[in-house]
Amino acid sequence: MNELKNLKPGMFSNLKDDVPASLVVFLVAMPLCLGIALASGAPLFSGIIAGIVGGIIVGVLSGSQLGVSGPAAGLAVIVLTAIQDLGAFDIFLMAVVVGGVIQLVLGFLKAGIIGYYFPSSVIKGMLAGIGIIIFLKQIPHAFGYDKDYEGNLAFNQADGHNTFSELFYMLDAISIGAVIITTICLAILILWERPFMKAKKFTKIIQGPLVAVLVAIVLGVVLNNSAYALKPDQMVSIPVADSISGFFGQFTFPDFTQITNPAIYITGITLAVVASLETLLCLEATDKLDPYKRVSPANLELKAQGIGNIVSGLIGGLPVTQVIVRSSTNIQSGGKTKLSAIIHGFLLILSAMLIPSLLNMIPLASLAAILFLVGYKLAKPSLFKEMYAAGKEYFIPFMVTILGIVFTDLLMGIGLGMVVAIFYILYKNYQKPYLLDVTEGPNGKVIRLELSEDVTFLNKANILKTLDQMPNNTKVIIDASRCVEIEHDVNEIIEDFVEGAKYRDIEVEVINRRLKGLGENPVKTFERTLAVASHKGGKAPIQVI
Repeated sequence: MNELKNLKPGMFSNLKDDVPASLVVFLVAMPLCLGIALASGAPLFSGIIAGIVGGIIVGVLSGSQLGVSGPAAGLAVIVLTAIQDLGAFDIFLMAVVVGGVIQLVLGFLKAGIIGYYFPSSVIKGMLAGIGIIIFLKQIPHAFGYDKDYEGNLAFNQADGHNTFSELFYMLDAISIGAVIITTICLAILILWERPFMKAKKFTKIIQGPLVAVLVAIVLGVVLNNSAYALKPDQMVSIPVADSISGFFGQFTFPDFTQITNPAIYITGITLAVVASLETLLCLEATDKLDPYKRVSPANLELKAQGIGNIVSGLIGGLPVTQVIVRSSTNIQSGGKTKLSAIIHGFLLILSAMLIPSLLNMIPLASLAAILFLVGYKLAKPSLFKEMYAAGKEYFIPFMVTILGIVFTDLLMGIGLGMVVAIFYILYKNYQKPYLLDVTEGPNGKVIRLELSEDVTFLNKANILKTLDQMPNNTKVIIDASRCVEIEHDVNEIIEDFVEGAKYRDIEVEVINRRLKGLGENPVKTFERTLAVASHKGGKAPIQVI
């Protein structure tokens, strides 16, 4: 996957990589689609519809080569509350359509640029935090405790438990059969990662996760006749229609009579804003994980998501976003182009239509093993070492983002990381408003204060302290020639220093140019202020260049 020469131009030129990856993404996406629908208080099939739309519709329209879209766990609480407040699922679907229209408009307004303002330390923290959450959330399922399989990334879960309390409840419900399947599947996955296995040609086509799932199905059948048999809630469970017409009967249409309901638009705006933010963050994170370092067009992604949500709402699906769990699974499984996401969408609809009974034979423990590996790769120890070596201004926002995601939820964790990252940016700006150079001149020390391009009120205290500490009987050169803008507060400090210089026997030279923020004619402003200052009794004029 990491060899750049293996990427061939054209969407259909990498089928040998994209098809196996799409199978793995499909296997991970299926239970997540169902779990998120369950957590959202929506019909289970609405999660499958959203996965199909996210794969096929968004996959075709998106410019992201490795991103995978579908129902998002981050929207589950919003969806649950909205369905309850609006009173019916078909009314909620109308809000999904409205949300999609708003996203489409945001795309045309080029709002995708927002995603580029998130620091890399926060994006990397988001990836590592999600990796840790994926790992922690799958531990109960690996041991057979599957009462709440919803794929929720939030610390507090819909059933009243949280990430860590779930681990304690797990201890009272350990299933030997699930542990056996998890262990064997993990062994297969680790074996497939070894260099000697990667060197074999068949491993390029037959991915380890697919082998693990097939072995898990066989083990589930074998264990079914023993004391270690798995329970129904330890298996994938998708709705089984008795006919093709029954399958299409599971699609739902929105209640168009509610088009004038103001609550529809409030919910639509909420869905559009949160879904767009999650999509842009995931888009940025997916591009960072892309081994080929391709850059996805953010505005096109918003348009694709908007159309996807319009379609999903019209046929009975949950709102969709680009989602990091499936996207990272796609990357780790060797996906090369958007075809893997598109094929995963077709697999969802074909399997739900034709082989739902076979899918219901997949133990959730095998999927937990797959997600263990995905989580580990997102939060490798080497990433923590790399961020620590980069310095505290990168490491601390990185860690705050991780802890915020683990102990709250995705958006709150990112928000906390952003606050800390911005603090460090402001702090660095405060620390470095100028360069200070001291040399020996013919008449004593010459201190040169070279101001940076932008000098704001944040630099006020530092510049004031520096000028106040200038020694008497020296020459001070204030070089503002590189400045693009000096705020009025800083200008006043410089003027006051020049005014007081004559009482300290300080010769002042100001190198200036016409600047924004200093009035219509800043040179005259300086000249007017500096004309009153003098050197040693007021005889020598202060120079303005």
